Amino acid sequence: MTRPRKQKTTEPANPEAPLKRLDAAVIAPKRERRYRARVFQIYVLVAAGGFIALAIAARFVPYFAVDLAVTRGVQSYHGVAFDRLMHGISWIGFFPQSLVIGLVPCIVLLATGLRWESIVTLFAALSEALDVLIKVIVHRPRPSIDLVHVIKELTSHSFPSGHVLTTTTLCGFLAFLSYTLIKSSWERTALVSGFVVLIPLMGLSRIYEGQHWFSDVMGAYLLASLWLALTIKVYTWGKTRYFVHQPVAPEVPATSASQK
Repeated sequence: MTRPRKQKTTEPANPEAPLKRLDAAVIAPKRERRYRARVFQIYVLVAAGGFIALAIAARFVPYFAVDLAVTRGVQSYHGVAFDRLMHGISWIGFFPQSLVIGLVPCIVLLATGLRWESIVTLFAALSEALDVLIKVIVHRPRPSIDLVHVIKELTSHSFPSGHVLTTTTLCGFLAFLSYTLIKSSWERTALVSGFVVLIPLMGLSRIYEGQHWFSDVMGAYLLASLWLALTIKVYTWGKTRYFVHQPVAPEVPATSASQK
């Protein structure tokens, strides 16, 4: 007599198994995530405190000793190529070219199907409005021609540098998008590098042209880092709530993600 064959029992597939493997392979441990979040929160507080302190000081002090020393040090170099580079970089931050440069990325992103990315890029560029408001409040005069070389006298106030503020928020967010959305390639490296390099060069050019003090530039970098952090927060918050069915880089809706 032949023994009856034992039927093999198959366990039901666990649909969450791939997610668990992904979680173990990619997501940092909870303790590490909390540590990183705490470090970021501390930076935001320090940057906010530093900017407020610098803005108050700039309201009552036309310039600091370090401002004069840095400007004279930067302007002491007279290389032709460097001079043209500084003037060219500063030029792109003036109106109307600044408006064109700010709108072009939004239009390109919208045309390629990245609708939410286009909207948030426009939000990043709105830091220029914040610059106008703070300039009126602080009311700091521009560098004087009897102290440093000024390529062209401007009538607006000096603190913070609008060129630096807008460039840092816009290029910083575009570098973030390039790094997170584009596959690893030399094109992505070139894009990210180009955006990142432009940020410090803009600050250097504003000092070189004698239209901003070093403290104006540093105040703009501090404020820009806060606006950039807010922009990325808005982007990640809205990515799972709006335009989840956009043609390119769609996202799982927040309600669906929370149920997994």
